[in-house]
Amino acid sequence: MSNLLTEVLSPQELEQALRKIGAERYHNRHPFHHLLHSGALSLGQVQAWALNRYCYQAAIPRKDAALISRTTDRNLRREWVHRILDHDGWNGEEGGIDRWLVLTESLGLKSDYVISQRGALPATVFAVEAYVDFVARHPPVITVASCLTELFAPDIHRERISGMLENYPFINESVLVYFRRRLGQAPRDAEFALDYVKHHARTLAEQQGVLNALVFKCNVLWAQLDALYAAYVSPGHIPPGAFDPEQPPC
Repeated sequence: MSNLLTEVLSPQELEQALRKIGAERYHNRHPFHHLLHSGALSLGQVQAWALNRYCYQAAIPRKDAALISRTTDRNLRREWVHRILDHDGWNGEEGGIDRWLVLTESLGLKSDYVISQRGALPATVFAVEAYVDFVARHPPVITVASCLTELFAPDIHRERISGMLENYPFINESVLVYFRRRLGQAPRDAEFALDYVKHHARTLAEQQGVLNALVFKCNVLWAQLDALYAAYVSPGHIPPGAFDPEQPPC
C-alpha cells in the first residue's frame, strides 16, 4: 500500500505521487531485469523469462475486457477496446500476443507449449490471475490507474532492445518487434489513462485507491521477477512441472 493521504491532491500533485511510485517500485529496478539486459543470463534463463512473461501478455486482453465490463462510460469503453485488439490482433493483423510468440519461437520454444502455460512458474500464474481478479472487482478509476505502469514502459523497452541485441547472439531485430511496437503504443495508452485518473479521482478515497492500485500493479510485475530469480538464478529451486532448461520439453 502507498503512504496514506491526509488531504485531497490536485491533479498535478496526484500525477507527481503516481510518478514517484513508479520511480521507486517499477520492475526495472529488479536484479533479474539487470541480469537479463546486461547479457548475464544463459539461453535457458532467457527462455524461462519469455515463457513466463507470456502468461502476463496473454492475460492482458482478459484484464481489459474485465475493465470494460465494469464501466458505464461509453467514451472509456470506446478508448479502451483498442487495447484488446492491440494484443489479440484484428482484421488479419497480428497482435502483441502473436509478436510475443515470435520471440519465444526464436528462442527455441514450441508455441503449443508456451500457449499451454504448462511450464509456467506457479507464482507467475498466481500473480497474473491476481491482477485479472483485481480489475474484475474494482471500479474503473482504480483499474485504469493499475495500468499506469505504462508510464514507465518505454524506457524499459528501449533498454531491453539495446541490451538484448548487444549481448545475446540468439537475439536479432525481428525477435524484438513486440517491444518496438510498444514504444508507440504504451505512451499513447498511458497518456489517456493518466488524464482519466487525474480527472476522475476526486475524493480522498478515490485518490488513495488510485495510488494503491499502482503499487499493487508494480508488485504484480515485481513478484514475477522474484519467482524467476528464485527458480533460475538463486537458489535455483525450480518447482515441479515448471520449465527446466536442463530438461527442455519435447
